[in-house]
Amino acid sequence: MLAEKTKKRKADHIRIATTYNVQARKITTGFGDVHFVHKALPEIDKEKIDPSTTVFNHKFSAPIMVSAITGGTSEARKINATIATVVEELGLGMGVGSQRAALEDRRLEKTFAVVRKKAPTAFLVANIGGVQLVRGYGIKEVRKAIEMIDADAIAIHLNPLQEAVQPEGETSFKGVLERIGEIAKELDKPVIVKETGAGIASEEARKLEAVGVKGIDVSGAGGTSFAAVEFFRAKGGRNFHRRRLGDTFWDWGIPTAISIVEVAQTVNIPVIASGGIRSGLDAAKALALGASLASLAQPVLQAALEGVKKTRKVLRLLIEELRNTMFLVGVENPQRLHKAPLVITGKTAEWLKLRGFDVEAYARRGGV
Repeated sequence: MLAEKTKKRKADHIRIATTYNVQARKITTGFGDVHFVHKALPEIDKEKIDPSTTVFNHKFSAPIMVSAITGGTSEARKINATIATVVEELGLGMGVGSQRAALEDRRLEKTFAVVRKKAPTAFLVANIGGVQLVRGYGIKEVRKAIEMIDADAIAIHLNPLQEAVQPEGETSFKGVLERIGEIAKELDKPVIVKETGAGIASEEARKLEAVGVKGIDVSGAGGTSFAAVEFFRAKGGRNFHRRRLGDTFWDWGIPTAISIVEVAQTVNIPVIASGGIRSGLDAAKALALGASLASLAQPVLQAALEGVKKTRKVLRLLIEELRNTMFLVGVENPQRLHKAPLVITGKTAEWLKLRGFDVEAYARRGGV
């Protein structure tokens, strides 16, 4: 019974995310406040730009991942198969959605396992909820999730906002950090902790690194809002109380650009930038702010519904936009983007200054 409810919720999420506008309304990612200093003399050959990078001991042809999207339904299997096919072809990485449904019902495992069949060499990330770790899940379930897709790493997702506004929400988060630490110590695969659209601040990043987490996916605000998704779920079910909660917290969170800086300037582990990344220029800005990888979901989900050809087109364009940006700031590889001068303005600069971060340091970079 529980598995059926989880399965239905996953189906609802796909339907709503592809039918309604569930993007942030007022809050932005902050990338609009981040500006590269154009190089009229880039002094490099664009054709010789190499966007490849190595993160988590895995070589990516470009620093791009497809964020955790879905799993647990027949439609999800098709979506995962499509994305995995293209990710393998382009040498990128991808994560799957929460595997809770398949852990509850083995019949749903194939909706996740298909990704490794379609992407035998790609970097794949399994997914389990942090709140589940204090509700009975342990190393056994984590290992099962990893084995299900022969994953290279596992993401433990944090979604307090979503849990707070959805009717099935599980809001007992006390002890989650300790359990994450226990899992990280027992596991021989990297543990990545990811938010789900509300961002991660420096304080939490520091705690996560201290307990042994090997990567942080900020998943900041400014892109898809799960409060908005729950708003439309409640609207369909005529649940005024939940609808009001979804509407009130639609734009809750730390903007993605700000969260990247907060985390990257605090920890010494890889940072994955996600949350409203919609172009290769956004990805380049994320890398320049300190991320090791940029990740996106919504545009790829929309493309995957149309098939492999459309998905390939979207991801190839993203990589080409990234290459163009690298050319225009005169860098030949993603690592040198970390040294590219940036000017940070507006509300993003104001927030970071109030939080004690040296915004001017980005503009004072010595160039590349």
